[in-house]
Amino acid sequence: MKNKGLTITMVIEAESSNYAEGYNNIANLKKITRGDGSSYTYISRQALRYNIIEQLKWDNTPVEPMGQGDKKVIQFHPQCTIVDYPEIDLFGYMKTKGGDNATTRSAVARLSNAISLEEFEADTDFLTNMGMAKRINSSNSIAQSEIHKSYYAYTLTIDLDKVGIDNDIEIEEDEKKKRVKELLRTIQFLYRDIRGRRENLSPIFTIGGIYERKNPFFENRIQLQKNKLDTLILKEIIDSDEDIKENTQVGYIYGKLSNNDEIKEKLNAIKVNEFFDNLIKKVEEEC
Repeated sequence: MKNKGLTITMVIEAESSNYAEGYNNIANLKKITRGDGSSYTYISRQALRYNIIEQLKWDNTPVEPMGQGDKKVIQFHPQCTIVDYPEIDLFGYMKTKGGDNATTRSAVARLSNAISLEEFEADTDFLTNMGMAKRINSSNSIAQSEIHKSYYAYTLTIDLDKVGIDNDIEIEEDEKKKRVKELLRTIQFLYRDIRGRRENLSPIFTIGGIYERKNPFFENRIQLQKNKLDTLILKEIIDSDEDIKENTQVGYIYGKLSNNDEIKEKLNAIKVNEFFDNLIKKVEEEC
């Protein structure tokens, strides 16, 4: 594949989709805090990767414990190669063959955390096991769980020229493209199972393309105020370089945000499914 970078920044809508370690009877959402004291929840890149690999059915790469005694860690089996296992082709590996002898492959496809675009307001749900307790006329305790429904933004980047190449191993071009296309289609229809719910992580807004530079141009550039997307920032980035201007597309599900017409007119937005169809076609024909 050509020496180019594919990048997409996406906005999704989700509710309480990644919990951290709780304490006592309280379940805490994963959060980050900005300098002004405001808190935002996030879905970690590891959680996103887990769901992507699972839904691609790429979660069959053999693993084994490596190390000594209670210091063993689970790693990919040393004999696994990118030929048979797309997971380690796109998302990298570290394999230890004994002692300090380790081989690594940096991720070719990189994910950012999905960070909420709306501030966390410390909403809490109180949970009981009343239904089951009543069956035996027993009392039950109350648990607390933080909740947050918000839009989230995250970014995918792929170094296209490194797909399917690992030192002296290289797979066929058709298989390289197939793996990238399958990854894109999975992200288009991504979901997440958590605490008895299935959250739809399909994007409602997408911006990106395939570029000469491998920069995630639109990462950390999505801003939302009162359900209105800031289009000026994105337009400024698009117009900053001819390569970006020529190759950027925007996808949007009309009706989700308040400034629908502005998004369509200023960013030339098309449907999200058309965005992915066009990007997959470009991978097939031009990469």
